[in-house]
Amino acid sequence: MERRKALSPTKTKAKVVKKEDQFARSVGRLKELQKSTVSSASRVRSNQSPPPKAPKDTAPKPSGAYKARPAEKTKFRYFYDRGDLPLRVNFNGAVRKVQWQVDITTLDYTHYLPLFFEGLRELDEPYKFLALNGTLDLLERGGDRSLTCIPHLILPIKQNLMTRQPAILCTQMKVLQKLVLLCPYAGEALVPYYRQLLTIFNLFITKRVNCGDAIDYGQQRNENLGDLIFETLYILERHGGEDAFVNIKYMIPTYESCVV
Repeated sequence: MERRKALSPTKTKAKVVKKEDQFARSVGRLKELQKSTVSSASRVRSNQSPPPKAPKDTAPKPSGAYKARPAEKTKFRYFYDRGDLPLRVNFNGAVRKVQWQVDITTLDYTHYLPLFFEGLRELDEPYKFLALNGTLDLLERGGDRSLTCIPHLILPIKQNLMTRQPAILCTQMKVLQKLVLLCPYAGEALVPYYRQLLTIFNLFITKRVNCGDAIDYGQQRNENLGDLIFETLYILERHGGEDAFVNIKYMIPTYESCVV
């Protein structure tokens, strides 16, 4: 066999130089391509708007379901300032008392009882004292006459509850208990109105807010709003007839019957 002819050193050197030139040209093209890619990417970034900054406080805002609402001025205040209410505060002695200027039994309950119930959301004196004690006097002396007024009492009771103010809620709970206990069949008459009244009951039934002496004169009773709501519901169920528990349970799913 013939031996392959050995390449001359000159030709070998030329081939090596040619390959080096090709490699250098390819490296140069690659660098140019990288530069153009970086410049185009920077141009795209400069045209884009910066992303919005996340707010510092990302916690959800409270819904305000338990927030107290301001109590509007009542007709009770207006009529008392005008001198149209037949009662005043008697300061004789150490304890304030309500002095009626007429016989309570002669009053038109359909007019005066809703008016006094509306005054229960008053927080200023002497309106608060007169509205509360005047309402209690009317309920104690009214008997069956209070029963005919119940449809007219629903709106002021609902307005009092909607204030969400613990002091007003406690006062309204106590007066509602007195209405059911002192007026025969008042508990059964209130059952159709549970959907209007028990919404706030369900909202505050777990609240532990001190009520103080909302209704008992000169006595400091450390009651809280949640216990007072349960007490009121028990009275409503006991005096509301056979349909009371079903309607209470519909509005307050966590309520359990107190009747054995």
